Amino acid sequence: METSRREFIKKAALSTAGLTVGGLATGMSAKSYAKIIGANERLNIAIAGLGRRMGAYYEPIAKKESNVELLYLCDVMKKQRDSALQKWSKHIDYKPKLENDIRKIFADKDVDVLINATPDHWHAPGTWMAVQSGKHVYVEKPCSQNPREGELLVEFQKKYNKVIQMGNQQRSAAESIDIIKQIHNGVIGKPFKAVAFYAATRGEVPIPKKAPVPDGLDWELFQGPAPRREYTHDTWDYNWHWYGWLYGTAESGNNATHELDVARWALQVEYPEYVTVEAAKRYFEGDGWEMYDTMDATFRFPGDKIIKWDGKSRNGHKTYGSDRGTIIYGTNGTVYVDRDGYTLFSREGKVIKDSKAKGSEAGTALGGGGDMSTRHVQNFFEAIRGKEKQNSPIDEGAKSTLLCHLANIAYRTKKSFAVDTKNGHIQDKDAMKLWSREYEKGWEPKI
Repeated sequence: METSRREFIKKAALSTAGLTVGGLATGMSAKSYAKIIGANERLNIAIAGLGRRMGAYYEPIAKKESNVELLYLCDVMKKQRDSALQKWSKHIDYKPKLENDIRKIFADKDVDVLINATPDHWHAPGTWMAVQSGKHVYVEKPCSQNPREGELLVEFQKKYNKVIQMGNQQRSAAESIDIIKQIHNGVIGKPFKAVAFYAATRGEVPIPKKAPVPDGLDWELFQGPAPRREYTHDTWDYNWHWYGWLYGTAESGNNATHELDVARWALQVEYPEYVTVEAAKRYFEGDGWEMYDTMDATFRFPGDKIIKWDGKSRNGHKTYGSDRGTIIYGTNGTVYVDRDGYTLFSREGKVIKDSKAKGSEAGTALGGGGDMSTRHVQNFFEAIRGKEKQNSPIDEGAKSTLLCHLANIAYRTKKSFAVDTKNGHIQDKDAMKLWSREYEKGWEPKI
């Protein structure tokens, strides 16, 4: 049997363990020696998607205690790759390889981990192809473009026994973990309702008119699993979020994923029994934004529990005193929790405890990162090594993402509908037609 890379490195490390002084004395540099120490647990990383989320990975990858090496920077746009290499040079003292085609990363046996920060339509396919090729995956939210892909990710994880973690980083925030545990232990009595919200001031977006493919962009690979279409101006750079349903998942998938995840976590609910939505495009009539920019969604769960989503993409009014967060109501009190910490109130509305985070995490600003993103990625690394319990297993991430998909489907079909509480399936034939998607021939999922 061929010796695996890690087994080889482990043996090499053991064989040189007694040569600390001699090794260095005979010409081995400190840097070279450092690469041997701990090599049996070192994880080789590739990042696919070098856009606005890339900054969230600088710290967890550069930290010495993470014991990882960045082998690849991958993106379908050349200028993104070149820019990323320059930016990473400020954080690491070696040069990763630049790659256009993510499939070459799948084929490289030296890669242990894929960080998948591609557009939404690539999240699930990129993840399951990586898992099939033997890699663990950190996939940014939302973990899927449609409900079926969430089911598939869970199936692939079970079949290949790889760690898949979604980028719902608040699951790794110390203050959030603390207050959710307190809620589960009864600090506000029986929790029965959560209001998740988001308010941003996104502006006008261009109308996506047919245009030449930008220099350096591999439009074929950008489309990947999605059905083929001609390129339209400005599509590749972020605004794909709002240009129809081929690539994006609207604001629900883009941001509600985070707060709905906290709400579901707090209430300890899985699949809703009924979904109703009021949503529309309210701002900048005639611009290129093709989806709703305002949404009010209600998810009813067994046990008379409710989660509400108040999403305002283009109105910055802070209805609840902040631009994003989650309010959890219980029979004996209330909790307000966001990325900055939490406030615990008595039933009478008196502040009992106010716990603020020591670090910082990006709120509604594009891109960013912060201490909880760092902790979430590090938790993923340590879960691979078996040293920590995974904070966000993919089955949990998929259930929270499903709420976003259900809201989108209710908007697209203009229907409220019942849901099977055993598996999340929609009990409406028309709405259930949107459970999956059409794939470009040859890109269909195979498990």
